[in-house]
Amino acid sequence: MNAVDPSLHAAGEQAAAAQAPLPLAGVRIIAVEQYGAGPFGTQHLADLGAEVIKIENPHDGGDVGRAVGPHYFGPGDSHFYQSFNRNKKSITLDLKQPQGQEVLRALAATADVVFNNLRGDLPAKLGLTYEQLKEVNPRLVCGHLSAYGRTGSRAAWPGYDYLMQAEAGYLSLTGEPDGPPARMGLSIIDLMTGTTAAMGVLAGVIGARASGVGRDIDVSLFDVSLHNLAYVATWYLNAGVAIGREPRSSHPSLTPSQLYRTGDGWIFLMCNKEKFFGVLAECIGKPEWASAPHYRTFKDRLENREQLTSELDAVLQTRTTEEWMRRFAGKVPAAPVYDVQQALDSDFVAEQQRLLDFAHPGGDIRMVASPVRAGAHPVKPAPAMGADTREILAQVGYDADAIARLRERAVI
Repeated sequence: MNAVDPSLHAAGEQAAAAQAPLPLAGVRIIAVEQYGAGPFGTQHLADLGAEVIKIENPHDGGDVGRAVGPHYFGPGDSHFYQSFNRNKKSITLDLKQPQGQEVLRALAATADVVFNNLRGDLPAKLGLTYEQLKEVNPRLVCGHLSAYGRTGSRAAWPGYDYLMQAEAGYLSLTGEPDGPPARMGLSIIDLMTGTTAAMGVLAGVIGARASGVGRDIDVSLFDVSLHNLAYVATWYLNAGVAIGREPRSSHPSLTPSQLYRTGDGWIFLMCNKEKFFGVLAECIGKPEWASAPHYRTFKDRLENREQLTSELDAVLQTRTTEEWMRRFAGKVPAAPVYDVQQALDSDFVAEQQRLLDFAHPGGDIRMVASPVRAGAHPVKPAPAMGADTREILAQVGYDADAIARLRERAVI
């Protein structure tokens, strides 16, 4: 028997995946969304094949993200907007008008999900809850992403990512101990809340398909920011220990697991298993460190972290970050400390094909690919405002005359 070339087998699997439907093909999501967190969540679903139909208000410029600068492909088409809305469709619809509510209900009857990321008190006012829509579609999942939830004293409060980082303690954990409070450099709460909402909505769809009954699914920026505290919260709630900022972005209980100086910059090492310290010691020419009484265990190294940091700095500064990365590769958990440009231009990103290039009327766009690999499929840019209004309304029974009347009354 002749051996099969593994590369040919892999190529065959990739070709088959590219031809197969994406896993969410056939799922329809009506999204009353704008800005970051909500659109980021539904973009996950659109990338996986769901039909995501954005509802945009025809009277206020639609998704506010269209106007978030400073970089644009054209009017109402910012780089920011494109980052959160590829593979979607857009219709214009005024949900405050009775005729707009009629259209919403017609759309909901054909959908698996009606999703919004509005202020907590607004979904009920705009007819977006399960109680209001179950009559037209008992299997409907109504997803709600808000700042502080739809109940309680803050339901009507607006809220944004940085506020959540501040109140949930993140600023007390970020930066150097002697520096001012510092937020994370990304809108991490928006991104994680969008991702969490996508997970919640999919759970709702699976449940509805099994039982025939839909439900409301609620996610809030505040709840996600608090949940992310994870083991840090457990330490405080059970041991009364509230940690703060550590020097060099150190792990609070493991070392070496922090930043170290190299000959031309910085490197991050994470010896988060005992075996890795011994491998590190061998790689840097200090094998005796692995058996030294003051470095033998995690506890020993933590007690002598300042000394270990100084000694590692001295050794690591004898070579460049790139040289150490070549020596550590696959042996010691390590990463170069890059800026955004270096991160996106790295050889590994190119090798793994993590960047997408696709056509746009204003010129080709390059973006980061979905982290969920489910086969290669064409990518569409984010839609122009209202680009799909006529097509979608026709699908739910509105003929040309009815659409014209809605347009005359400024409903669409």
